[in-house]
Amino acid sequence: MVSGMSSSTPPGPCRARSALRARTGGRTGRPRSAEADAAILAATRASLVELGWSKLTMGDVAHRAGVAKTTLYRRWANKNELVVDAVAVLFDALELPDRGSLAADVEGVVLQFAELLAQPETKTALMGVVAESTGDDALRTRIRAAIVERQKRLVVDGRRRAQARGELPLEEDPEAAARNTDLVFDVVAGAVVHRTLVSAEPVDEDWARRFTVLLLCGLGAISS
Repeated sequence: MVSGMSSSTPPGPCRARSALRARTGGRTGRPRSAEADAAILAATRASLVELGWSKLTMGDVAHRAGVAKTTLYRRWANKNELVVDAVAVLFDALELPDRGSLAADVEGVVLQFAELLAQPETKTALMGVVAESTGDDALRTRIRAAIVERQKRLVVDGRRRAQARGELPLEEDPEAAARNTDLVFDVVAGAVVHRTLVSAEPVDEDWARRFTVLLLCGLGAISS
């Protein structure tokens, strides 16, 4: 989570449709309405905030979105899939312009991520699917594919940008690069999620700066 969108990602509505095709495994058939999809996913998040995971139903979402329940089932097999996609759309909006340095990029994406998590619909939806996934391997797999793996793009692009600036060494081994990407993502995402959703403490500019120093320079740097 250390950068903006990659140059290969299509912009605007095209990006949203590409993301949805990726999450649904490229299913084909009747052409989908981007407007209907957006309304359904927004209705899903609204239902989560108002009703919570246990009381959310496909019927309630269909009613809020103004579509037939069969429309939902043509797109999503169950509410688990629906909720994950409703959350994933929010995270797909994460991006960070080039701020000129690795440290500035990290601070910026940390603040942006925390701001997203502070939104009631994001907080409720994410905590709901994560809690439910503890006993559901299929749901955990879908979360990993639709949210975690997609957002690692931020780490990949950010590290490439820093390497181009000479701030980080180039990595010749793809497997080592992938392991490092996983580690950086886990550290950044884990810290911000814990700070905002578990500790319920603010992620302000001072915290983001100190976290970035710790990430880039280690414990000795923040102690001094």
